[in-house]
Amino acid sequence: MTPAALARAVPAAALLLAVTACAQDTRESSGPTSPAPRQRTATGPAPTQPTSRTTTVTIRLTLDGRPVDAALNDSAAARDFAALLPLALDLSDFHGTERIADLPRRLDTSGAPDAARARAGDLAYYAPWGNLALYYRDGGSSDSGLVILGHVADGDTERLATAEHVTIEAGS
Repeated sequence: MTPAALARAVPAAALLLAVTACAQDTRESSGPTSPAPRQRTATGPAPTQPTSRTTTVTIRLTLDGRPVDAALNDSAAARDFAALLPLALDLSDFHGTERIADLPRRLDTSGAPDAARARAGDLAYYAPWGNLALYYRDGGSSDSGLVILGHVADGDTERLATAEHVTIEAGS
C-alpha cells in the first residue's frame, strides 16, 4: 500500500471505529433501566374456540315431574332450540343409550361440526331425523348429523334413563 493510500485509509478506519463505538449498547454504564416493553406476536397459541359443550344458556328440564338443571351451548342449533321453548315432549328409548322425542320443526345446524360423539348427559339434535336426544349413557363412535346442544347438570344423568315425559323451559 502506498503512503498516500495509507494516509487516506487511516482516517476512514478511525471514523468507522468511532461510529461503531457510539452505536454499542451503553446500558451497563448508565445504571439500571426498565426493560423494553415486549411486543405481542402472532406466534403464540391460537385463541380457544368454544367447544360443542361450552355452556352459555341455562335451561330447566322437568323429567316426569322432577326438575333437572341443564345448559345450552352457543351454537346456532342451540339458539334455534331455545327459541322453541317452552316444550312439552313425550320420550321413548333408543338403543339403550338415549331418550328421543320429535321436535315441532327442524333446527338450524349451520356451522355445526360434521360429526359428534355423545356423552352421558348430553342434549343433542339428530339432524337426519329432526329429533331431540337426551343421552343417559355415552354414545358409540362419532355420529354424522349429531349436533350437541348442551348438557344436563352432573348427577342428574340417571334420571334421563327412565323418563317418559319432559318439559323444557328457559332457566331463571
